[in-house]
Amino acid sequence: MYRITIDREACDGVFACLVRDDRFVEASDGLAAIETDDDQAIAATFDDDRRESAEQAATACPLDAITVENAEPDAPQSQSLGEAKQ
Repeated sequence: MYRITIDREACDGVFACLVRDDRFVEASDGLAAIETDDDQAIAATFDDDRRESAEQAATACPLDAITVENAEPDAPQSQSLGEAKQ
């Protein structure tokens, strides 16, 4: 289980992540987001075999705005863009 987090203060919309992992998308504000179950998030927990793609996206980000780290089984599944703006 791993968690992907986007630091939206650091993100500048370069989108090097989009070509490394198709879960990354451009949000309506022009910054990166993670697509999860018909929603967009700034943090999401996954239990799949795509961690390498997420790590490649994080490495490709010239602003180091993406982190990929181990997640506990009881970690929240995602934090939406709306929650981040509050």
